[in-house]
Amino acid sequence: MAAERRWTKHGRLPLITAGVLVSLVVASGSVTTEPADASPRPDPAPTTGTGPVPWWPAGSEDPSPPAQEPAAASEPPAPQASPSGSQDPVPSATPTGEPTGTPATEASPSQEPGKSADKFPAFGAYLDYGPRGVTRMTQLSQWLGGADLRVGHTYLPGDKWSNIEGGQSFLDSWAKWRKERDDRLLVLNVPMLERNEEGVPDAEVRNLLQQGARGDFDQHYRALAENLVDLDVPDTVVVLGWEMNGTTYTHRCGPDPESWKKYWKRIVTVMRSVPGQKFRFDFTPSRGRDAVPWTDCYPGDDVVDIVGMDSYDQPEGKSFDEQVSEPYGLQAQVDFAAEHKKPISYPEWGLFRNGDNSEYMKRMLDWMDEHKPLYNTLTDYCPHGVWQCDKNPKAAEVYRAALTGRDAPTDQPTEPTVPTEPTNPTTPPQCSPVDLGDWVEHWLGGKLCLRFDWFQRRS
Repeated sequence: MAAERRWTKHGRLPLITAGVLVSLVVASGSVTTEPADASPRPDPAPTTGTGPVPWWPAGSEDPSPPAQEPAAASEPPAPQASPSGSQDPVPSATPTGEPTGTPATEASPSQEPGKSADKFPAFGAYLDYGPRGVTRMTQLSQWLGGADLRVGHTYLPGDKWSNIEGGQSFLDSWAKWRKERDDRLLVLNVPMLERNEEGVPDAEVRNLLQQGARGDFDQHYRALAENLVDLDVPDTVVVLGWEMNGTTYTHRCGPDPESWKKYWKRIVTVMRSVPGQKFRFDFTPSRGRDAVPWTDCYPGDDVVDIVGMDSYDQPEGKSFDEQVSEPYGLQAQVDFAAEHKKPISYPEWGLFRNGDNSEYMKRMLDWMDEHKPLYNTLTDYCPHGVWQCDKNPKAAEVYRAALTGRDAPTDQPTEPTVPTEPTNPTTPPQCSPVDLGDWVEHWLGGKLCLRFDWFQRRS
């Protein structure tokens, strides 16, 4: 599938002193604001019609900032999560030579932590990369008549290694949400290389993959694993190096599939070496052949727990039947996973090139009910989504009718309630927050976010 890159535009800047504004603009070329509780932001994720990407069309004017969302009610301390399954710690990988580690426990669709046999497969939606995503899951559940959204999905920034390590409180709100119930899943997309959205050429990608395969980046993934264990979410589903069969990301497989596979193995082994971890690793290409067949990138059953697929309604004119039967399509994924005794997943899916396609929505929901993925998360903003996007009313009606009240507690109503209307979704911008101190941020109404890449790019 042809890759498309879009870059988010800036938000509106509150009034500040002329001297500060001029200095910031001269230094960066772009200034935006973000909420005071914002964390380091991920790069936009998938761009083959995938999220997160800007929800407004490229070249259009920025929309108004989202309306103020209601503050989340205070909650009692979250209970300690106790997911099923565990693995013994294994020795840390060394900088030289191949790492050693314990192979993953063979996964199957029936191994969902806390999932009762009478429930549907876990589902959720990508609603925002930060704390707003957690708040909006409650609102989406209300829109769906109390449906039980058990999957939280977010992305780590791919701009620099320190952000890929998952520190700086970026994951705190997600960890808290996960620990509130034993049957929830936290799904985390993790880049395999920094500068992940910067159009790094193939020759440099090849060299970086070879460095990774040698162990040059082990310390970053050990730090990530330690951070997740420290946050008490050791069973996080790690979508590592997603859409590797395309051309969008620096962590793509095409320039050197053999080194890519060795590097994946190394990352998994290093993360499994951290005491207390129970991670599951999700191998998730984009649907279809794309730049290379995704089967050429498969690193092996011992280091893959789930076979995922990002599947959007594209290219234009392609029917759902064709999406199923195309080479490396939906049926190929199901067959490959069954052959390797792995569950399937759909971390990203939604509308795209064919607009408000209710037929796609119905067929994709039916497909998942039939094949029972471990989890799925709809990408819910324009052009892909249904709740945060008013451009797809027909598909929204299908989605809402199918999922209203699904897995809702029996003491809750199953008829749709009248929730707070969704605000404009906030997708991950490419900028770095600047700490100007509490007093300045109070008067600005949030943090400043400086950008050095304000131009649009396409690949």
